[in-house]
Amino acid sequence: MSNEAIKNTISLALITVIAGILLGVVYEVTKEPIAKEQLRAKEEAYAKVFKEADSFEEISVKKKETEEELNRQGLDASIDEALKVLDKSGNTMGYVLTVTDHEGYGGDIRFAMGVTADGTLNGISFLSIGETAGLGMKATEDEFKNQFSAKKVESFIYTKNGASAENEIDALSGATITTNAVTNGVNAGLYFIRTLE
Repeated sequence: MSNEAIKNTISLALITVIAGILLGVVYEVTKEPIAKEQLRAKEEAYAKVFKEADSFEEISVKKKETEEELNRQGLDASIDEALKVLDKSGNTMGYVLTVTDHEGYGGDIRFAMGVTADGTLNGISFLSIGETAGLGMKATEDEFKNQFSAKKVESFIYTKNGASAENEIDALSGATITTNAVTNGVNAGLYFIRTLE
């Protein structure tokens, strides 16, 4: 091996080590602010789907077992977090869930949903969604999201012909995959809450 090759090898090794150290430092510096921002976004979403909440109490979710049960129900989703919603006296007002549906056109769709103790869906608030601009991203607009508000149903279905029943959702034009994913995610959350009661 020539001296030139040895020098090049040592240079590349040093550059790799320095780059690795710098990446590690950047990760450590940004880890906490990113976690705080994610927590803030989640708390904001929870407040949107359950405005009357005074406090929240975490419910243990057996993720693997829950996901397997949801799959048996034909729902390709997971329950990432479940919280009991409490009033000032500590009485249960309902539940808030973080749900991830794995059937989105652009990947996973993650949202928060709130359900009152009597089973009425308060609404949904998106945490992450990467659907097609102008089509699937219309799911984040109030016109679509509000279809899930103030409804007490066991599950939702979507229609392309105009919703006429309490459990029907108008599909997004040109984005039935997104509509299906959000609807199935909400149905997964409703099913999970029924298993708690």
